Amino acid sequence: MCPLIMDNQSNERSFILSGFNETMNFRVPLFSVTLLYYCVILFFNISLVLLIVLDESLHEPMYIFLSSLCINALYGTTGFYPKFLSDLLSSSHRISYEGCLLQGFVMYSFACCDLSILTVMAFDRYMAICRPLHYHSFMTKRRLSQLVCFSWLTSFCIFAINVVLTARLKLCGINIQRVLCLNWLIVKLACPEADTFSNNISAYVILVVYLFHWLFIIWTYIYLIKTCVRSREDRVKFTQTCVPHLTSLILYVTVMAFDSMYLRFGSIDLPQSLQNVITLEFVIIRPVINPLMYGLKLTKIRNRILSLIYLKGK
Repeated sequence: MCPLIMDNQSNERSFILSGFNETMNFRVPLFSVTLLYYCVILFFNISLVLLIVLDESLHEPMYIFLSSLCINALYGTTGFYPKFLSDLLSSSHRISYEGCLLQGFVMYSFACCDLSILTVMAFDRYMAICRPLHYHSFMTKRRLSQLVCFSWLTSFCIFAINVVLTARLKLCGINIQRVLCLNWLIVKLACPEADTFSNNISAYVILVVYLFHWLFIIWTYIYLIKTCVRSREDRVKFTQTCVPHLTSLILYVTVMAFDSMYLRFGSIDLPQSLQNVITLEFVIIRPVINPLMYGLKLTKIRNRILSLIYLKGK
């Protein structure tokens, strides 16, 4: 079996994204809706980032982490939507070997960077509510920079190693049964004699690393709830700043757990369109819900948005 399809002109190795097979009859309406939705994602996330950057009153750790969450949404969706939109208008749904590895890296690092950012946000709320006297002395600009770097570099380093391990595999398939590349889908195309042991170990290491993220978040919320029970002021602070974070966490774990379980163990008997929707949940739901939820719930951001709308209306 030929390891990878070869382009006669350039000898470029490439995959076929066969998840597009069922979109051919309605690709123009799908293109229009997807383009509009991508513009909405860009508008919401860029607007929130610019609002936080330009308003000095929002230069606080919680809002800096929120802007980091929005930048990550822009990073992840840019790794998917432009290619997806291009493929909808193309008759050939191919992606180069290198492009497939890159998209797989972007998708996984985007999803896990989200969790790392939510983890440092949980730590920030823990310090602000449970250790208020130490908060400002601890959460310096340097410490803030370290936490932001941690949230980004952790996923980048882990998945860079993951991509290197995948790149060494000899592949005996060219069809990816989705509309995008994911690392595990590439590994599943490995030849029977290929050694995927390192890839499996890497997957378990990643699982353990992000399990510790979850355990840390649970630990912070145990202390947050204990502290907020004692004080009405802390309960108000918890409602204003922690409820959006907690909602985002619940949404994250629901989408990612469902998507991960389906990717590994899901049935291939489901309609292709439904398989695509399940796979794309994490680039459809969270990039819009997060800026909307935080923008409406966090008082400072909501008031700033309302003041801008009021000024434009005059």
